[in-house]
Amino acid sequence: MLYILIALICLLIVGSIFYYNTLVNKKNRMKEAWSGIDVYLKKRYELIPNLIETVKGYASHEQKLMQELVRLRNEALQHQQNQEKINTENQLSENISRLMLIAENYPDLKANTNFQQLQTQLETIETEIELSRRYYNGTVRENNIQVQSFPSNLVASIFGFENGIFFEINNSAEREPVKVSF
Repeated sequence: MLYILIALICLLIVGSIFYYNTLVNKKNRMKEAWSGIDVYLKKRYELIPNLIETVKGYASHEQKLMQELVRLRNEALQHQQNQEKINTENQLSENISRLMLIAENYPDLKANTNFQQLQTQLETIETEIELSRRYYNGTVRENNIQVQSFPSNLVASIFGFENGIFFEINNSAEREPVKVSF
């Protein structure tokens, strides 16, 4: 009977160590994925002032949008919490889209080589951000499954492991299907 008790205790210890290490692995993958997003967001932050300066000369009456972009960029640079950063990034993406739509109204701006280069860089960065978000959300999913599944949820609750936050679209209009009509 004593050997069975010792074996169960050893099994419990080994299982706890296994689940703890798995949870640490998932948490670190999630952090790594977030840092990948952060790299592309910083590139976008560096690109925004150049884009604004290029557009300013052509669309001076769109000053409010330009100021809002600068404000959101600065705010995004300051946020450290994932949820705050996600919300600010969604607003920033929305305003960048508006800026690109405004540029469509200015043929001279669209023909400007500097603007075309900045637009191409922005499109590339936005694609990289999208890919990074997908990877990050995958790591969050894996982490959350591990944190919520039995018996690893027992180890997670003892050691304070938490669910990750998905990087989701806040603007419900972006979720709507695109309507094509001829």
